[in-house]
Amino acid sequence: MSEPQPSVVVLFNHTGEDEYERLEHIDPASLDFEPEYDIRVTTVLDEYKAVAHALRREGLIFNLIEHFHDDAELEPAVAALFDLHEVAYTGATPFALSLCYKKGLTKQVLLQNGVPTPRFVAVEEPRLPKRSKLRYPIIVKPAREDASSGVERESVVYDEGQLQARLQYVFDEYGIPILVEEFIDGEELHVPILGNDPPEVLPPIAWDFTRLPEGYPHIITFAAKWNPLSEAYHRVHSVCPPDLPKRILRKVEKVSLQAYEVTGCRDYARLDVRIGKDGNAYVLEINPNPDLTEGVSFMESAEVADYTFGETLAMIVDMALERKEEGDEVRRLRLERQKQKREPVSPEGLRASLQRLDDKAEEKAATAAEPRKKASRKTKKSDP
Repeated sequence: MSEPQPSVVVLFNHTGEDEYERLEHIDPASLDFEPEYDIRVTTVLDEYKAVAHALRREGLIFNLIEHFHDDAELEPAVAALFDLHEVAYTGATPFALSLCYKKGLTKQVLLQNGVPTPRFVAVEEPRLPKRSKLRYPIIVKPAREDASSGVERESVVYDEGQLQARLQYVFDEYGIPILVEEFIDGEELHVPILGNDPPEVLPPIAWDFTRLPEGYPHIITFAAKWNPLSEAYHRVHSVCPPDLPKRILRKVEKVSLQAYEVTGCRDYARLDVRIGKDGNAYVLEINPNPDLTEGVSFMESAEVADYTFGETLAMIVDMALERKEEGDEVRRLRLERQKQKREPVSPEGLRASLQRLDDKAEEKAATAAEPRKKASRKTKKSDP
């Protein structure tokens, strides 16, 4: 008789009013351009329901929390609460969530560990220090926002006048700090990474900007990512896997894995990378616990790697379950020692417990070494 399967708690923020629901009542013919994709996109609540439907087993928390009290800076505190109560959960640790939220600090960590990232300055006022020596074009964006918030058509600047105007705008709208970095005018890639010991780089997603209106910088703006009523949303297309030389893809894989590891990511993450005219790959930022909407972004890449939506979610759950089992074993040993305060722990018992952990590690390594299926080329729209 099989043991009953406990359930997963899918924990996410209260969505409140979802602006995507209003799109159901908008006639696409009313737009001043011809949309290429359906403007009636999946609501946030429907996305979470899809995740919950695919996870009808196990016993842990699938952590989809993005903020607390409407403050994204408190997102790591929720994961820390799980740790304090020894509750197993998926995704990044409080350290990784806190670090990657601070874009300027993340870039310093990358540089200290030899991971290429564009030259930058983080400023606390709407002006650039004269000693910065940054070269135009420059991109200006909030240093503590995510989901491309604050990234717009005007974010890329080409002279001092445009720079000062954009700095003042970001300062007024988003506050400080402001991230100012050299704009890498080249191929943009989103690089999903799945797993631990070792992590696996899934097929990168390249972005085709060639159909954007004239004068529009080749970047993923907030509108291109999230607003089905904007023309940019319908003119930026994903290509997975990208048509790039193998030597470039090897560089992308190398720097992405380095960035994943030095920032303490685990289970899954997505990295934003650009290819410079010098042929080098530069990491722009790291996104732990990225969007898992079926068929787009991270999940589009997983599909190209021959992982279904349900399989990918199950793999993430299995990683958390492994930590839970190891944690349960450690807690069992701790309780055993507490009960035997006056007696030494049995060497045989300790060796047996360590052997069980070694056996699990060997089993995990053997599973990771299994051959993978070759990815096929695929082109479709994906949420960046």
